[in-house]
Amino acid sequence: MRTIRVTGKGKLSVKPDTSRITMTLEGRYAEYGETLRRSSEDTETLKDVLAGFGFERTELKTLQFSVDPEYEGYNDKDGIYRQRFVGYRFRHTLKVEFPSDNERLGKVLYALANCRVEPELRISYTVRDPEAAKNKLLGKAVMDSKGKAAVLARAAGVTLKEILSIDYSWGEGELETRPVNGLMMAKRSAAETAGSYDLDMVPDDIELSDTVTIVWELE
Repeated sequence: MRTIRVTGKGKLSVKPDTSRITMTLEGRYAEYGETLRRSSEDTETLKDVLAGFGFERTELKTLQFSVDPEYEGYNDKDGIYRQRFVGYRFRHTLKVEFPSDNERLGKVLYALANCRVEPELRISYTVRDPEAAKNKLLGKAVMDSKGKAAVLARAAGVTLKEILSIDYSWGEGELETRPVNGLMMAKRSAAETAGSYDLDMVPDDIELSDTVTIVWELE
């Protein structure tokens, strides 16, 4: 059986429509149980803050959670370097998403930056319907493959018959753009601000690409 294998590439620009705030909590405590308890309490504080802006408590999603023993180095009385256990450190990374709105974003960020637990904050943007974007991208890649295959078949004097297989490379990566890599939000008194950060951010489009390889039988 004669076949032809052609790889097509699709490209797509997607306009972000969803704001994402990523929050990271950290803390170190002497006992493992206390570390877990403090982590839970800090997470509940974030949920309390977000609830004040209309978020359901279940909308705060965990991305990563860890509790690890921590050690510090020191030199003993003989000058020999050693390590000693100093406690357990937790790291909890969470996210919340909502339709893009700079005014709401500024208020939520201000409240998070000025709450008791002071999480590390990061802003990014994504799309509400990532599957639709992925499907459109794959469609473009398939059309590119078909167009190339038709050109090659005409040049070779053969005819394309039925498709034998289709392989594509899309992974599990997220559709996300980050206008800032890190975010430092200073605390302010009530007299210095109206309880919001003045943000004027328009994120770039998310640039996507993918490949599709199609095998045709030739006549």
